[in-house]
Amino acid sequence: MTTAIERKPQRPWQKTLFEIIFEADTPAGKWFDIVLIVVILLSVLTVMLDSVAGIRNEHGPLLYAIEWGFTVVFTIEYVLRLLCVGRPIRYAVSFFGIVDLLAILPTYLSLFIFGSRYLAIVRVLRVLRIFRVLKLGHHTKEASVLKRALYASHRKILVFLFAVLTLVIVIGALMYIVEDPAAGFTSIPRSVYWAIVTLTTVGYGDISPQTGPGQFLAAIVMILGYSIIAVPTGIVTVELSQASRPAKTNTQACPSCSAEGHDNDAVHCKYCGARL
Repeated sequence: MTTAIERKPQRPWQKTLFEIIFEADTPAGKWFDIVLIVVILLSVLTVMLDSVAGIRNEHGPLLYAIEWGFTVVFTIEYVLRLLCVGRPIRYAVSFFGIVDLLAILPTYLSLFIFGSRYLAIVRVLRVLRIFRVLKLGHHTKEASVLKRALYASHRKILVFLFAVLTLVIVIGALMYIVEDPAAGFTSIPRSVYWAIVTLTTVGYGDISPQTGPGQFLAAIVMILGYSIIAVPTGIVTVELSQASRPAKTNTQACPSCSAEGHDNDAVHCKYCGARL
C-alpha cells in the first residue's frame, strides 16, 4: 500500500523524461543540461545586446524575435519539468522552480509592461545548475554549510538591522535639526538617506553638512560606520565556524520534488520523504 509520503507511480515516458531533465548522471541528462546552459547564456547575451541603443536600433526586431524564441523554448521546458516530476507544486515553489518561472515571465509581461523583458536577465541564475553537471559536489557541500550558517544567524542579523535602522532615523532627525535646508537636508527622510550613505561608508557626497554641529555629528557617524560594518560579518563568521560538515552528497534528484543534495546512502528524500 502506498503511503502518503511516497510519490505516485510514474508512467514510462515520465520516468524517461525525468532522467533526461533532472538527472546529470546519465549521458542524456548531462547533454540536456549542457545544451540548456548554452541556451541560457545565449538568451542572457540577447537581453544584454538589446539594452545597447545602437544595436537595438539596428537589429531590434531580430533580437525581439530571438528573445521570444528562447522564451517559447524555456516555457516548453518548464511545462515538461512539471509534467515529469511526482509533485509539481513542490517543484514549482522550490528555488530552481521559482527561477525557472521567473525566466519566462518577463517576456510575457512585456506585452503589458514596457521594458519588463529586460528582467529576463534573471535567467543567468539557472546557470547554477553547472555545479550539478560538472560534478562539483564539494561546492554544493560548501554552499550547504553557508546556507546553514546564514539561517542560524538570521535572527541576530535581523536584530542588528533593526538597531541600525533605529540609529539612522535618530541621526537623520538630529541632522535635520542642526543643518540648514540649503545644505540639502530638506526633510527627515532626506537626512535619513544621508545617514545611511554615511554610516555604510559609501559617501556619495551629494549632501554634506556645513555647520559645526553637523560636521561633528557626521564624524561620529563615520566612525560608527567602520565598527557597524564588522558586526554582521562577525556574526556569520562565528556561525560558519560552528557549522558541521554534511555527509557526502550526490547529484541524484528526487523523482517527487526534484530536490538534490542527498547522501550517497540515502533511500528516501530528506525533503519530502519520497523513495529515491
